[in-house]
Amino acid sequence: MGFEQKTPPLAVVVMGVSGCGKSSVGERIAAQNGLTFLEGDQLHPARNVEKMAEGIPLTDDDRLPWLDRIGAEIRAAQNQSQGVVISCSALKRNYRDRLRRAAGGRLAFVFLDGSRELLLSRMQARQGHFMPASLLDSQLQTLEPPTGESGVVTVAIDGVLDDMVALACEELRGVAIKGGFHAG
Repeated sequence: MGFEQKTPPLAVVVMGVSGCGKSSVGERIAAQNGLTFLEGDQLHPARNVEKMAEGIPLTDDDRLPWLDRIGAEIRAAQNQSQGVVISCSALKRNYRDRLRRAAGGRLAFVFLDGSRELLLSRMQARQGHFMPASLLDSQLQTLEPPTGESGVVTVAIDGVLDDMVALACEELRGVAIKGGFHAG
């Protein structure tokens, strides 16, 4: 039985800095649990993508409309009683709280955590992504790890993708059983 059935409708944000594997992990979590997957990068306004492609870090003013759009997608899925998994860096606590409010508190996060060296090597190896490796350090400086926040599971990114997804799903089941999808 998938975790989605424990506290419907379920929304999960797979979060972390660029290069951590949000899309790969999020797609697999969604597929294994019969949920819809949304690529958060596709919800960025065109100007945000242009700035990042030019190596310019985003500001809060750039990110807030994007976060609101992600929140609206979560709300829309929940209003249709559909579970959703969405990739979003969600780097700061206030960003995550903004998404929690949009979801009415019914939201879990999977934080993909890894070393700068591993993240950098992944970013340098990928092809055709708008986000240059030069922005990794600004993302790491902006990151406020979700340590101690309710409804968050942390998965190390130094494992194999299948193992990371299995761990995330198992931890999400635990969060669902405890009712951890409500902001605390």
